[in-house]
Order: sequence, then C-alpha cells, then structure tokens
Amino acid sequence: MIRYSDGEGVVRINGLHKDEEKVDIKLPSVAIGVFSRYLYQDIIEKFPSDEVGYLSCANYRSSVYIVKYKDMEITFFMAHVSATRVSDDIEQLRVNGVKTFIIFGNCGVLDKNIPDCSIIIPTLGYREEGVSYHYVEASDTISMNPKYQNEFIEILKEKGFDYTIGYTWTTDAPYRETREKIDYFREKGCVCVEMEGTAIAAVCKRLNLDYFTFYYAGDNLDSVSWEERSISGLTNIEKKKEVTFLAFELAIKIMENNHD
Repeated sequence: MIRYSDGEGVVRINGLHKDEEKVDIKLPSVAIGVFSRYLYQDIIEKFPSDEVGYLSCANYRSSVYIVKYKDMEITFFMAHVSATRVSDDIEQLRVNGVKTFIIFGNCGVLDKNIPDCSIIIPTLGYREEGVSYHYVEASDTISMNPKYQNEFIEILKEKGFDYTIGYTWTTDAPYRETREKIDYFREKGCVCVEMEGTAIAAVCKRLNLDYFTFYYAGDNLDSVSWEERSISGLTNIEKKKEVTFLAFELAIKIMENNHD
C-alpha cells in the first residue's frame, strides 16, 4: 500500500545544473519533452538550440535546450522513461520557470486497427504506476489532458494525421503486460498502454501546472503474439519526425493564446 500525504516534500529541488553547479536561469514557460533520443537529437540539429544546462541524477545527465522555432523560444528536453523519472523532470524544470509541459512518445496499442505511428490522445488513465499515488489521492483512474485537446486536434487535421481519442493504461512493469491484463484494460476502454501518462497528469495536477501528453502508436498487443511494428526507435523514423512538429505547433498555439 502507498500512503498518501498532503504535506510538502522535505527534499529540496535544485533545478538545472551546469558544470556541477546550480543554474540560475528562467526558462521559457512552455516546454516540450520527447522520450525518443533520435527525435531529441533531430530537433537540436535542425533548429537554433542553446544548451542552457542539464537534468541529472546518479547515473545520467541530459541536456536542456532553448530552441527557437518560428521566432519563438521553447524549452526542449529529453523526457525520461518511466513515471518516476519523468516526474523528476517536471519537478526540476518547474523550478526554472516552466509552467506548461507538452510530453510525447511511443505507446503500445490494445486495438490492432489503430494505424502504426498514428496519434493517440488520452482522456483518462488507469493508474498502475506508483508515482501518481504520492501526488493525488488513491483512485483507479485520473482524468487526463483537461486543456489543449481542441487546439491539438486542429493541428492534426491541418497536417492530415490519423488520431484516436481514448483511455490509456499506465504501467510500471512493461514485461508484465499479461494477456489477462490486456483483456481487462481493453474491456475498460483503454486503447493503449505506456509508462508515464497518469504520473504526468497527477504531478501536474498537484503542482498546478498545465500539460498535454500524447502518443504515437507503436507495438501491437492486440494479436495472438506480440507485434513489434515501429517500437524500435529508428523504424518509421521519418514519420516519427513529423510527429515531433505536432508538439512544436501546439507550443506555438499555446504561446500565442497566452499573449492575447
């Protein structure tokens, strides 16, 4: 059992570092986090990118950039896989001024009819990870993406992307996605499974941060045997690169609306 506490955490959050020292910098308020290292590197190479610091823990260090896209500055980082690590990303970056997070990556589909690399927008998540229970009180589910759905769908239609709206199942244990569990969550209305969604929703709810999270469809679990499809990072990479621009277009819409 996870014991929920409404109190404030004792451990101090330091934010970005550079050369082992804390960086006192105010980042652009809208941040994009991508789980794929290939898509992360692609953006850094394509657009003016200023490395302003890094996120780190005992066994990794990952650079954070201010990227210029369509003459607007956006915080850009490689989101880390798993509920625990992406929650740390959010906690650290908010110290340096990020108020809105757009985070996206791959997911497994529970419906074989969902096309490979098409977009999935989760509206509710089943909480099978542990992090969310430290940020909001216990429940089976949490509502997701309360803002920016309409703006994002407009972008998808403009760019001609297929998309699915539905529930997601967030798990801590990808190698324990058993047939019994797949059937159970599919019957509950879940169209996909991933490892961060409900944690992102809970952390942002607790911290009063805006966010939007979405997925591009990868491996298929709705089959007699597991189908990898495009779960490998470089498979269908050109289509995945197009997905990245959806996040940047949404960031632009958000910033333009904030300036109105």
